[in-house]
Amino acid sequence: MTEISKSELRQRLDALIGQPISSGQPVRAPDPVNQPMIRHWAYALSDFNPAYLDPGWAARSRYGGIVSPPVMLQSWTMAPPKLQGIHERGGVPVEIRDNPLQFLADAGYTGTIATNSEFEIERYPRVGDEITAETVFETISDEKKTAMGHGFFVTWVTTYRDQHGEVIGRQRFRTLRFKTGS
Repeated sequence: MTEISKSELRQRLDALIGQPISSGQPVRAPDPVNQPMIRHWAYALSDFNPAYLDPGWAARSRYGGIVSPPVMLQSWTMAPPKLQGIHERGGVPVEIRDNPLQFLADAGYTGTIATNSEFEIERYPRVGDEITAETVFETISDEKKTAMGHGFFVTWVTTYRDQHGEVIGRQRFRTLRFKTGS
């Protein structure tokens, strides 16, 4: 564990606000929005909205064709999971080269728990959309005392765009980075 003063920790946290989570922004979805994946999602979640599954119905709807469930936005741009070494990475399904929050772990804030996720949808993704995602740190709270331990609520926002740069939606994702046993 690295000793770091509370003021230095706060300065480092504040410096992250507005910064990208990782390099290589934006992340491009490996595939365009497509009917087979929409169908898999709809069946997995028992969401049989005809706008997702019935081309005839969808063509006559306000959408003009098949659309994706809006909360699928994140799934279109997710990296394929790498299972080898997942235990050593603490359950993280992707390798992180330069974790911008590593200094928190080094300072003893090794616990991580997702607390909530919120979506703002501008429009439904359409079949054929090529989605990109840009993720930046939005807010980092002051240190809080929680039932899990003392820690910081870290919120990032991902903005999803189509191939024309039009915003489709945003997702805010919040985690608690905490000291276990504190």
